[in-house]
Amino acid sequence: MAAKKILMLVGDFVEDYEAMVPFQILTMVGHTVHAVCPDKKAGDTVKTAVHDFVGDQTYVELQGHRFHINFDFDEVNPADYDALVIPGGRAPEYLRLNERVLEITKHFGENNKPIAAICHGPQILAAAGLLKDRNVISYPAVGPECKAAGAKYGEISPGADNALTDGNWVTAPAWPAHPEWMKQFLKVLGSTIEA
Repeated sequence: MAAKKILMLVGDFVEDYEAMVPFQILTMVGHTVHAVCPDKKAGDTVKTAVHDFVGDQTYVELQGHRFHINFDFDEVNPADYDALVIPGGRAPEYLRLNERVLEITKHFGENNKPIAAICHGPQILAAAGLLKDRNVISYPAVGPECKAAGAKYGEISPGADNALTDGNWVTAPAWPAHPEWMKQFLKVLGSTIEA
């Protein structure tokens, strides 16, 4: 397996697990992952959030860990990267308003590079105009947005632990899907893990 150079787009209140776990898994198997955030440089951090269901009609947002940025957003040249990861949480809601984030994302879609997006991450793909005729899943509340952007929206398992591969894109509904989401994305990347 050739190691890949992967870009991860994060921001304040990114879902804690959805930033930490993929970063660790992809790094563990030998890939280089640059976690970046608009207006932040290597060494800065973003606040993460833990979203949990505690009996209300929707999730609550609890404070998570601080997640370290390891590369300067202003230095990103998307042509230097082999793949893109977009975690969920609340960050995609406002990151999709950043034109540079959309330009970077469009580069990956228009150049047929692998993309992994989870939870609210597909909001950025929708804003970048990349979802037309793509098979995707997301956090259920983002489903209408995906469909409005022209996506073919897939089924989500009762435990929200499934992922969907469409070509070299892998999407998933939420962090319970990490094992399947990362397994499918590692396959897309050509990575192997010895059991």
